[in-house]
Amino acid sequence: MAMVPHERSLVKRMESKPFALIGINFDESRDTCKKTEQKSQMTWRSFYDGRRSGPIGEQWNIRGLPTIYVLDPQGVIRFKNVFDKEMDQAVDTLVRESESQAATK
Repeated sequence: MAMVPHERSLVKRMESKPFALIGINFDESRDTCKKTEQKSQMTWRSFYDGRRSGPIGEQWNIRGLPTIYVLDPQGVIRFKNVFDKEMDQAVDTLVRESESQAATK
């Protein structure tokens, strides 16, 4: 939850770019999940998994929180567990690549 303010600013900065932030929530109940999202002003899509051993956590091999994956437009994990400035740099790199590829088409 300590990363939410940074994530919120990243979402705002990238709002007109080819970027999406997706969260996975491991709260015990959907109600707790919704309250957390509202209280933290999380405007990005967040999926409820219920627990770390839920289907999303298992498929994506989430063993600790936070786990960060930065994927390119093809769905390939290009960066893992990057935080703060490193996360910004990873996102900026992939957005530049995506915009460059779109400009050449």
